Amino acid sequence: MNKNSVKEHQLSRRGFLPILGGSLLLPFFGMGSPNDRTILSPDEEDYQTLLKPDGTTVKVKVSTLKKSKIIKKDVSNTSLLKWLGKKQ
Repeated sequence: MNKNSVKEHQLSRRGFLPILGGSLLLPFFGMGSPNDRTILSPDEEDYQTLLKPDGTTVKVKVSTLKKSKIIKKDVSNTSLLKWLGKKQ
């Protein structure tokens, strides 16, 4: 091997910078499709926090709430406190 062929195969700073700059652009291209994130599996369903009569909170699936029957809408503060068992 002569001296010229060895220099051609060495990686210099000038040859390294375009590779480095190109690798910094890779995250902007993205690999996944945006539609994959919008599909919810049954385990990742939305939840809503509700209050139980004993004063504790519980997380309930929104789909269950949509299927439920509303007994009384527009509850007053006094009736809510009675339902919770608290004194006014």
